[in-house]
Amino acid sequence: MFSDTLQRAESLSSLTLRTATLDDLPGVLALLAETAGWLNGRGIRQWPAGGFPAARIEPLITAGTLYVLDGEDGEDGTGGPAATMALDDHADPEFWRRSDHPETGLYVHKLAVRRAFSGRGLGETLLDWAALRVAASGRRWLRLDCSKDNPDLQGYYSKLGFRHVRTVDLPHRASGALFQRAADPTAHAAPRARRRVPSHVRAR
Repeated sequence: MFSDTLQRAESLSSLTLRTATLDDLPGVLALLAETAGWLNGRGIRQWPAGGFPAARIEPLITAGTLYVLDGEDGEDGTGGPAATMALDDHADPEFWRRSDHPETGLYVHKLAVRRAFSGRGLGETLLDWAALRVAASGRRWLRLDCSKDNPDLQGYYSKLGFRHVRTVDLPHRASGALFQRAADPTAHAAPRARRRVPSHVRAR
């Protein structure tokens, strides 16, 4: 099972990023439901208010493309993951065109940070790690889609070096703002807003 230990003084003394297992499913579902509720409470309808059914998340775990970030034991009082993210080669065909060369990217899905861990740079850390995985795979782009009606989130991604590709406005989709970032995690960075993956990220 894949596992990396990320040392970050800004967030926690030690974070372990690993491939999710089926045992993690309840904790991941709870985290996604918490995040969905928080988003919907702010009027952002990107995710269903109650989170996602297990049938949407279990295949990501089975495929080995869902990752969880474990904090120090018991820090948030729940025992669940501090954050989660899926990274795979699935380019949503409603958003990404053939002219985008979908095969040149890896795609972020279901990125969520537990509210107890917010403000510690965990999202930035996961995205930096994902950019390294893109480079290691020989691909060019780290890509994602997010809510069409969430300028704050779009601004967040822009500050982390993502470029807005376009917005696809489909009436049945809340998402549709497409962003991409070069595989080099230092490319297009906004220095005052960036946190970097430390050089001593190591596999265990």
